[in-house]
Amino acid sequence: MPAKSLLPSGGPFRSFVYALIGLSGLSVGFFAIEAIWNDTLSDWYLIWNLFLAWIPLVLAYGLVRLLKHQPWSSWLAIGLSLAWLVFLPNSFYMVSDFIHLQDTPRTSVLFDSLMFTLFILNGLILGYTSLYLVQHELRKRLSKWHTALFAGIVLLSCSFAIYLGRDLRWNSWDVLVSPAGILFDVSERIIRPLAHPQAFSVTLMFFAFLGGLYWVVWNLVKAMRRWH
Repeated sequence: MPAKSLLPSGGPFRSFVYALIGLSGLSVGFFAIEAIWNDTLSDWYLIWNLFLAWIPLVLAYGLVRLLKHQPWSSWLAIGLSLAWLVFLPNSFYMVSDFIHLQDTPRTSVLFDSLMFTLFILNGLILGYTSLYLVQHELRKRLSKWHTALFAGIVLLSCSFAIYLGRDLRWNSWDVLVSPAGILFDVSERIIRPLAHPQAFSVTLMFFAFLGGLYWVVWNLVKAMRRWH
């Protein structure tokens, strides 16, 4: 499969997006069954988190399309890149939703675990796809080592953002709504790291998970391209 067919202009990518939409629909279907089965909407946040997980892919798609006509130094391209970076952690944040399995009594823990896994799988695929698209654009301009470093820094930032969201309850839009509060919490953990050991343990834990899995996905894509 040629590299260009993996971009948004290619038919295979379009089919892949349709498959992602179908997988998201399947997740919502599982949620509907669970809501009826348990007679509660307590897991509604999974729908919201899935919606947020789609935003980075939409932004990455828009950025790739824009870069066909404008340089990356244009204000619009810079704005899309920053917006993508701010919302990207939402895709990976869904992994931490597993902790909610214990929040409410459940008729079938097995069924609900499968439902959570479906939602989280959606988030991971959406996040990795958007990261791949942006990294693919960078590969046209930088060396593979620089783009690999970029991906590592992005995933490390996302891992820290998961900590900020899960433990400190910050949201992506708080970057605009309450930037001073986020800056204070981040700087506090950088200046006094020993006072906040969980910030680093959680960040490194998610970075190892997200980075290791993305490395496998990246090499799988490379292998498939060479195979065909």
